[in-house]
Order: sequence, then structure tokens, then C-alpha cells
Amino acid sequence: MRELILAGLALALTVSAGAQVSSNGPVIADYGKKITAENSAEAAIAKEVRHELLMLPWYSLFDSLEFSIQGRTVTLTGYVTGEHAVTKSDAENAVKHIEGVEKVINNIKVLPPSPLDDQVRRQVYEALYRTGPLSRYFWEAAPSIHIIVENQRVTLLGIVNTESDKNMATIAASTVPGIFQVTNELRVVK
Repeated sequence: MRELILAGLALALTVSAGAQVSSNGPVIADYGKKITAENSAEAAIAKEVRHELLMLPWYSLFDSLEFSIQGRTVTLTGYVTGEHAVTKSDAENAVKHIEGVEKVINNIKVLPPSPLDDQVRRQVYEALYRTGPLSRYFWEAAPSIHIIVENQRVTLLGIVNTESDKNMATIAASTVPGIFQVTNELRVVK
């Protein structure tokens, strides 16, 4: 059974008519799969799911929402901070009302509240923002770099334009004191 996988990164989504719907927010990636007449219903659902997730009031650069679609079932994954745990249920409620969606599986993980993790989040953001070329990734309302922190372990998710930006992000994040590990899952998309 084919599955259209859409994860918490941004790429262009090609629809069956050949039109290009580009997205530069943090919620969707199609990893190069072309949308055909067979899965155009999934493409329409994907576009609406992405929109609804980006409109969530507490969704921030310290959260990462991802989703996959198989037929009329949407599976939500990713991370939200404990401070805004309501984002998990808000995401499910927003998606289940989309036309064509019959079932929502909510596997979003709520990160445990931690003053240390909150401090690391702020410090990693500041380190990335102060690193000249990286600041541009935070200028938009939906930043393309997301900072996930759990138990003082940092994961960088999202997209950057160059391999050197990806490497600079690892170096900048690693300068923050008190971090046990930095995992860079940024994707280079030109």
C-alpha cells in the first residue's frame, strides 16, 4: 500500500495538474514524491493539514510537528514543549475537521517541563541567531530551523540552504554550556 509521507520540513509539493505549491514553513516535506491523480486527494489533505498546523497559536521554533497521510488517515508526530502541551490536542482537533480526513492518530510527544531545558532552548536559539548567516532562518513567522531539547539533549530539525549552514548550526549549538549532545537533523534544500 503506497503512503505519502510528509514530515516536519519544508519542500515544494507538486500537484497533479503540474502546478507548484511551494511551502517554506516547517511542517511538510514530500521527499521528492510526485503527486499523481491517484494520490491527489492525499495532496489536497496534506495542503490543508499543513495549513492547520501552521495556524496553531502556540506552535513555535521549540516544537516540531510532522505528519503522514495514508488514504484518509493522518498520523501526527513530533514534539511540543510541556509549556504548550495543549498544542498536541489542538493539532489533533484542527486536523480531524479537515474534509476527507476520517481518522487522526496523534503520536505527538509532549516534552517534560524542565527549567534547564527551557534555558538550553533560549541559549541555543541565541547562539544560532548570533551566528551571522543562520539568523535569516529565524526571520519568518514560521522559522525553518526548529530546536528540540529533551534532558539537555538538543536536536536541530528543519531546512537550511547549504551544507556549511548545517555545519555552522552544529558548531553554534555545541557552544552552549550544559548540553550533553547535539544531533543535527537539518536537511539541505536549495
